[in-house]
Amino acid sequence: MSTGDALSIRPQHPAPVRLDELAVRFALEPRGETAGVAATGVTLDSRDVRPGDLYAALPGARRHGASFATQAEAAGAVALLTDAEGAGIAREAGSALPILVSEQNPREILGEVAATVYATSDFGAKVFGITGTNGKTSVVYLLAELLRAAGFTPGLSSTAERRIGDEVIVSDLTSPEAPELHALLARMGERGVDGVALEVSAHAVERHRIDGVRFDVVAFNNFSQDHLDDFGDMETYFAAKLALFAPEHAERGVVVVDSPHGQRIARESRIPVTRLATEYGQEADWHLAITRQTIDGVSFVLQGPEGAHFRGSVPLFGRFMAENAALALIMLHEAGVPLARVEAGLDRGRIPVYIPGRLELMSAADAGGPRFYVDYGHTPGAFEAMLDALGEVAPGKIIFLFGADGDRDTTKREEMGRIAGAGSDTVIVCDYHPRSEPPEAIRAQLIAGARSADQAEVIEEGDPRTAIRLAISLAGAGDVILYAGPGHEDYQEVAGQHLPYSARDEVRGALREAGLLP
Repeated sequence: MSTGDALSIRPQHPAPVRLDELAVRFALEPRGETAGVAATGVTLDSRDVRPGDLYAALPGARRHGASFATQAEAAGAVALLTDAEGAGIAREAGSALPILVSEQNPREILGEVAATVYATSDFGAKVFGITGTNGKTSVVYLLAELLRAAGFTPGLSSTAERRIGDEVIVSDLTSPEAPELHALLARMGERGVDGVALEVSAHAVERHRIDGVRFDVVAFNNFSQDHLDDFGDMETYFAAKLALFAPEHAERGVVVVDSPHGQRIARESRIPVTRLATEYGQEADWHLAITRQTIDGVSFVLQGPEGAHFRGSVPLFGRFMAENAALALIMLHEAGVPLARVEAGLDRGRIPVYIPGRLELMSAADAGGPRFYVDYGHTPGAFEAMLDALGEVAPGKIIFLFGADGDRDTTKREEMGRIAGAGSDTVIVCDYHPRSEPPEAIRAQLIAGARSADQAEVIEEGDPRTAIRLAISLAGAGDVILYAGPGHEDYQEVAGQHLPYSARDEVRGALREAGLLP
């Protein structure tokens, strides 16, 4: 296992692609001498340029990427891909690189260009994509484990990290930019990866980050409020999810149809879809039934068409985890991987999944004290799913610790607080990423929502380190502490600064102080 900068993931043996071939294929206007020049990589980040790269200089909100043309040239770029404005900026800056000029925004063709340079349009692996508001990371890790059980060498890209077999690379975007994604896929191909699981955010679809990827199967699990600071309204946000279910992106789809949004995806999809229901009486192709739930996990039975059947379990609590596993199993089935082949690689259907920062148990299960979980959930939908699940299996009190993003969708904060207050015995509101907002103002909105439920004790403690220790001091044997928000992250963003902060490390340290961890 190794770690590194996500920007550095590249194939080790790239084949050069001539600029004149790219110009013809994508109707680009060559400026400067392109004859005999070939590219071996693509990037839109001038800091990540390698010798042989085609530097994609895109128009930006603050500066045009062509402003960095001379830096890219100094780093070894062999050419620029840009628009007419960018070509002028590059020349004014003194860059002598040949330029491929696109009449449209070059972002709109960048994915296909990267797929051509990295030869990833069809590299032989089965490729799966999952979209939805909550649970994408969990589905990706479940897919990877199920692929492994079926005899595949899996690769994945998630909010938490990228994985190429056993190699791990920390990541910072849910979905990487198109050149990074295609470079990652090319590296996976070199390493023998034959099954790939990718998170697909609404931003990734809308901003062309997945262009050029050919998914065998894509899936949709759920939809709730998030990212309205970017998309403006729920319909625009939903449309970005729906756009994944199109023939230019995928062959087939799987959709959870418990909600009106899932039913709408199934109706309006432009590719064939298979439907999964977890609610009794809902019409679907596949049905999931929960057979047992405890704080240690959930067992389920999945039944599908033509006698398809799977009985399994996941070592994480919650009906939603069984749904995530079922979705992953159906995706494999739709890609031609028999469930019996998956089952043969598991021990009595147990899926041994570990998901960084997702319902991650920090305390020792047998320490005699409370259970302390850290999770990345930071939306009303995620709060509701986790607290509903805990309400069914928690042996004692539920202490819920959380904050909210600054400079992000403010309209979801009171609802987050209300859900937290309705589903917990004690709510502790602390700071998450206040960014440029006054943290006390963010906390006030969350507290107002929590108190409106008129259910839980509500405590304000801005410092998350102190809040963690307060939660532990209030909890006894059988109680459950759930810290939602930071998950796998290792920083806190305050007033423009990224301050070192790992919730997982902080919780472990506090548990040791309390004698609850060795």
